Amino acid sequence: MSASSLPAIVAADPILEGELLWTPLLIVLAKVVVIFVVGLVGTMFMVWFERKIVAGMQNRVGPNKAGPFGILQTLADGIKLFFKEDLLPAQADKWVFRLAPFLAFVPAFLVWSIIPLGGDFSDGQDGTVVWFGETTRVQLADPPIGILLFLALSSIAVYGIMLAGWSSGSKYPLLGSVRASAQMISYEAALGLSLAAVLLSAGTLSTAGIVIAQPTLGDWHIVATGFVPFVIFLIAATAELNRPPFDLVEAEQELVGGFNTEYSSIRFALFFLAEFMNTITMSGIIVTLFLGGPQPISIGDTTLDIPLLPGAIEGTVWFLLKVLVFLYAYVWFRATLPRLRYDQLMDLGWKVLIPVALGWFLLLAAIRVGQDADWNIGVVVGVSLAVIAVGYLLFVWALRTSSGLRDRGEVSA
Repeated sequence: MSASSLPAIVAADPILEGELLWTPLLIVLAKVVVIFVVGLVGTMFMVWFERKIVAGMQNRVGPNKAGPFGILQTLADGIKLFFKEDLLPAQADKWVFRLAPFLAFVPAFLVWSIIPLGGDFSDGQDGTVVWFGETTRVQLADPPIGILLFLALSSIAVYGIMLAGWSSGSKYPLLGSVRASAQMISYEAALGLSLAAVLLSAGTLSTAGIVIAQPTLGDWHIVATGFVPFVIFLIAATAELNRPPFDLVEAEQELVGGFNTEYSSIRFALFFLAEFMNTITMSGIIVTLFLGGPQPISIGDTTLDIPLLPGAIEGTVWFLLKVLVFLYAYVWFRATLPRLRYDQLMDLGWKVLIPVALGWFLLLAAIRVGQDADWNIGVVVGVSLAVIAVGYLLFVWALRTSSGLRDRGEVSA
């Protein structure tokens, strides 16, 4: 069976271009096992990492008893949760109640399949490696619509939270699920618009193609798109993850834990693991989209190589170092930023992030059209900024008019 008989959407991996014999199949199976193990171990590490960093920032000790430096504390917590009583509320929709944790946990795992975890990018190579005589990529699959698959999986995770609250038969989880649906819809739009700027620059939906399009520091999309889409994506991704300061979905002061209030034992552990695993996968996505993924840091003709490491392993090390920066940033957010009010959350999403992301994308698109048509870039930028300024003024006028009518009682809130 040749790759030509497979649908193009399955995977665009060089290992599938020839006959699917035992060696390619075993390599693919090995990738699946490695991603599964790395996902679980990485989640355990993330829980420990967050506890230790927050403890350091707040002058506390943190976990230090279970294993060296307390590194086995997460394993101990998992064992405890596994043996706790599994409660099922009498008023719950039992089938949906049982299904919801998996709808949150499984998509977090599947996103790993499209993230390039390494590769040989030395001397201008395209990231492919040779394992046991087979050319492949250091990722499970590289479908031509990889980014769309990421958006679809991130949307499915919302259903896990929403259905968990709805099926619990309690008002607090229900309020948490309603908040989740409103929050996710609000920030999905900003996230998609900032992502569109990256796709416009890279010219491909393939995650491997996006990494290949960023060979030098000047080509990294955090620079090539003008930094604004990166900031918007980071804020929107934090809201998508329900991480502080956007954790309104599980605000314990108001909702007694939110959507997972009625969950216990291993089902609660699945939600817990999904949150931390999503933090790691979203950090990997940000690195892939904006910071060159496994690409080394290259400035002009100068490349910062890690000595004594072969190209494929060096790519993985670069990827892990970049991801670690964002994991630390997420912990930093949690330890320092207060939770937003819900009206502030909605205002930031609808009145700030979406207009800015749309305006910036239109500016980048106008510049790209001007370059293709050989127009004067200065004139293109000037006209575009003037149009954006007029649109902003109209938007502010509309908001103030609406606020004035609401204050006078002529329209309802």
